[in-house]
Amino acid sequence: MTGVSAPWAEGNAVVVDLGFGDAGKGVTVDLLCARRRFGAVVRANGGAQAAHNVVTPDGRHHTFAQFGSGTLAPGGPVPTHLSRLAVVDPLALAAEATHLASLGVPDPFSLVTVDRRALISTPWHQEANRARERARGGDRHGSCGMGVGETMAYALARPGDAPTAGDCARPDVLRRKLRRLADHLHAVRRALPSPGGAGATTGTGPDPDVEGCVEAYLAFARRVRLVDEDHLPRLLARSPVVFEGAQGVLLDEWHGFHPHTTWSTTTTANPLALLAEAGRPGDARRIGVVRTYTTRHGAGPLVAEDPELGSVLVDAHNGAHPWQGAFRVGHFDAVAHRYALAATGGVDTLVVTHADAPARAGGRLRWCTGYTAPDGSALEPVPAEAPGPTRPGAAVAGAAHLARQERLTRAMLAARPVLSPAPDSPAEAVGAELGLPLEAVLGGPTRADAVSFGRGPRASVGA
Repeated sequence: MTGVSAPWAEGNAVVVDLGFGDAGKGVTVDLLCARRRFGAVVRANGGAQAAHNVVTPDGRHHTFAQFGSGTLAPGGPVPTHLSRLAVVDPLALAAEATHLASLGVPDPFSLVTVDRRALISTPWHQEANRARERARGGDRHGSCGMGVGETMAYALARPGDAPTAGDCARPDVLRRKLRRLADHLHAVRRALPSPGGAGATTGTGPDPDVEGCVEAYLAFARRVRLVDEDHLPRLLARSPVVFEGAQGVLLDEWHGFHPHTTWSTTTTANPLALLAEAGRPGDARRIGVVRTYTTRHGAGPLVAEDPELGSVLVDAHNGAHPWQGAFRVGHFDAVAHRYALAATGGVDTLVVTHADAPARAGGRLRWCTGYTAPDGSALEPVPAEAPGPTRPGAAVAGAAHLARQERLTRAMLAARPVLSPAPDSPAEAVGAELGLPLEAVLGGPTRADAVSFGRGPRASVGA
């Protein structure tokens, strides 16, 4: 092992996934919140397409999307703050609140504060997103189909028309913006080719109801607490927070393998930007999360993929998705995770999940130590500096950067893995490979399955 951390250190924490998502951010945040009291879990990227599974030691399960994964922590739920960099879906939030209430969380909406500047994702965004993905036919990008990318694209193209959380308390403004979104959806549908050729349809449904959404969004604004830009600085001054990242670094809008990426900054950049705005630059412990094997949902490179592993490493909470596609499984990809670590600018410690996978795989797991290109040469992908925090539309620098990422994607799709036997202690080997101390290792789905490496010999932290 490369050393041990001072586990669960005081101060703010940033949790980031060093893979393609699904590494275990939810259980990591749940574990952090079980060990100490945070003032809030802050969402700083993504939206309702996040799917962070938390299983409590007493068997309750929730897939966290917009609520922070500290909501089921012992000692009472940790509040959630949806920052200006999150994309908020009020309808999906309501459905999530209903399930949390069924698990015994009293009045889940009372736990939520929302920055008024946060963009709102609507049914019009969702349908435009799905129409684009359907039109791609066999060349789908792997979208979650929740409209988050469409929300970001629309806001960049038409910032004055993009609805925000603050608009949900202003029915006249909201109604006008939703009607413009309806016009946008019609334009998208008209412009897209039918994937089935002449005479085929794109499978569109009825248009969303403007007045119904206005009423639902007004109810949302009454139930949550809408806050201004001074809320997060005040919160940070009172108590530490944990920033819960969405998706994974290998899906990042700039550093991911285009076009199989998200319209979201999935590195530590957004949390660090929010801390800097609050006058606390760099004031956070950065925690990377990684599995002992590598997975991804849907299309795009997965060099170390081994379809046979999927039959033995069955994931109870991840499977085929109607929009993303299949849940794919591969050997631990040291190359991809080195790339992710470099792309995010480094982390301080690691949480390694699925430590029981080698035993469950019955000796089938391997270790991907390199890539071989079709000409026999070695391929080591290296991230390039991103041109900016958001997509710059037709900007020359942005277009050139994305073209570079597309070339890298093609190279990775053609590459073959260099496989070695899996190490005897895979969690410790992950830390050694990435040169980082282990914060915790999880050998199962709950916080009770975690081990901390700094409080004596493998002391349990699952209380």
